[in-house]
Amino acid sequence: MTATAQKVSGTQPQGIRDEREAAAHVQRMFGEIAPRYDFLNHLLSFSLDHVWRWRTAKRFRHILRRPEGRALDVCCGTGDLTFALDRARAALIGGEAGSRRWPVVGSDFVQPMLDRARDKARARSRMATFATADALTLPFADESFDLLTTAFGFRNLANYESGLREFARVLKPGGEVGILEFTEPGHGPLAGIFRFYFRHILPRVGGAISGNAEAYAYLPGSVAKFPAPEALAALMERTGFADVRIASWNFGSVMLHTARRV
Repeated sequence: MTATAQKVSGTQPQGIRDEREAAAHVQRMFGEIAPRYDFLNHLLSFSLDHVWRWRTAKRFRHILRRPEGRALDVCCGTGDLTFALDRARAALIGGEAGSRRWPVVGSDFVQPMLDRARDKARARSRMATFATADALTLPFADESFDLLTTAFGFRNLANYESGLREFARVLKPGGEVGILEFTEPGHGPLAGIFRFYFRHILPRVGGAISGNAEAYAYLPGSVAKFPAPEALAALMERTGFADVRIASWNFGSVMLHTARRV
């Protein structure tokens, strides 16, 4: 690191010197892979990504069943978790109350991803709405939402602590957060097989199909550098959250952190 470089307390792609460069790098990289993003997500996860998102949505049924409850899906990408939340709300709220429910809001700062999300919303007649927004400077008023989620996007923030403080800012007191994210898998033969797949097979297949080897080499590297579940839980507690709980799926490679805004 040079004398003028700043320490990046979030994602740090190779060769990046500071948080501004890290954010710009991630924005460009995900914009380039947007056309094949959904196909590769489902292919490389063996469609388990649908299961993980649906489990996340079900975890917050107690909030989604409120007709007046407001939900925000940050770093929404092409909107799959946003749509899972919307489907869960539609199933939970019927009749006149259902017609009055707030739409789930999805936000992201990668415009090609949002364009695809909006196309999918129109094709599926979903009530979800989308906004261009940087997760570190959300364009929403204080205490606007009852629920904030993010799926496989928090890891890409240039500053994790700033992101969590911004999440706390836009949540109402007592509102809840859900962070669905990859992490280094645990021990055991199945975890070892998945680790080999994640580090060696997934980047090659993803790079070949997307035409962007850098993006899919970045994925396992960013997971390896991401805070361990206990460290992320401790950071959440320092930034305005309480009652942190962790659910572990897929041999310990996928974690859902949930918490309540104090």
